[in-house]
Amino acid sequence: MRELKDIVKYHRKQAGLSRRALSELSGVSTTFLSDLEGGKETLQYDKVLDVLKTLNISLVFESPIMKELNNEKS
Repeated sequence: MRELKDIVKYHRKQAGLSRRALSELSGVSTTFLSDLEGGKETLQYDKVLDVLKTLNISLVFESPIMKELNNEKS
């Protein structure tokens, strides 16, 4: 599995976006994007989600018991 930093950087480049352009579109600083793409271990979760949403990347949580959790919500 690829690391989040690699996924974000790849998608940004494939979209033809500079860090500055992505920061403006997602509402985060270029420093934040640099930290994200550099693999910094502590980042604000809501800002990470903003970047992922801008790049149309879905975050999926999977585990052996997710089906059980999903059934509880039904």
